[in-house]
Amino acid sequence: MSERKAAIVTGSATGVGAATALGLARRGYDVLINFSKSEQEAKETAAACRQAGADTLVVQGDVADAAACRAMVEAAVTRWRRLDGLVNNAGITTFAGSANWDALDAHVFQNIMGVNVIGAFQMVRACVVHLKPRQGAIVNVSSIAGALGIGSSLPYVASKGAVNAMTLHMARALAPDIRVNAVCPGLITTRWFKEGIGEQGYEGLKAAYERSTPLRRACTAEDVAEAVIWLLDAARTVTGELVLLDSGMHLGAPPTLVPAPV
Repeated sequence: MSERKAAIVTGSATGVGAATALGLARRGYDVLINFSKSEQEAKETAAACRQAGADTLVVQGDVADAAACRAMVEAAVTRWRRLDGLVNNAGITTFAGSANWDALDAHVFQNIMGVNVIGAFQMVRACVVHLKPRQGAIVNVSSIAGALGIGSSLPYVASKGAVNAMTLHMARALAPDIRVNAVCPGLITTRWFKEGIGEQGYEGLKAAYERSTPLRRACTAEDVAEAVIWLLDAARTVTGELVLLDSGMHLGAPPTLVPAPV
């Protein structure tokens, strides 16, 4: 049997992170499961990964803390003596809407940027020296918010725009040794939106999304994980890509059909 690869997935107790960790385990990776608050769910995700054949580490840490990022990477490399992939999935938001600026202040901006942007940078910085010898890869989990300027709040939109720009810069800076890409999902059917805007608000948003997008469906966590895993493990000639997983939302409304002449 060939030697297993190793990857770190931040924010992987639940949702997209958990689905990605499990998908990587099934593909032959040992996986570090990172969480900030959801310890029990992180342990459950790790158990599922072990059942799929992976060795796992469960590490608590806030990616906004540089020391926590370094400790996470050190734990993985000490355990597996290699690092082949990093998935920057940890992210936070506030559900302030598009115009409720009174709900925003510098503290809110700083918290969101600290996790979504600075945290991703700090994880990359800690991983680079270990990824280079393996010709490894990085995937940043961004959002359609960063491409279209829409989302749960202005700080979140700004943070994902920064992640997209950072992805392009890093793809250039780290080539040819490390590939760097991002996925930009639209609506994902995880508890993220349900907890943020409530069950009724979520159901209305989902229905509107499915009516208005060309493919008429929202992403599942597994949909996003499949794209992440392909970019991390299989897309050997792909770097600097921002892959939109939005069911065609970025295409806009369908054109008005002009009746054929009689």
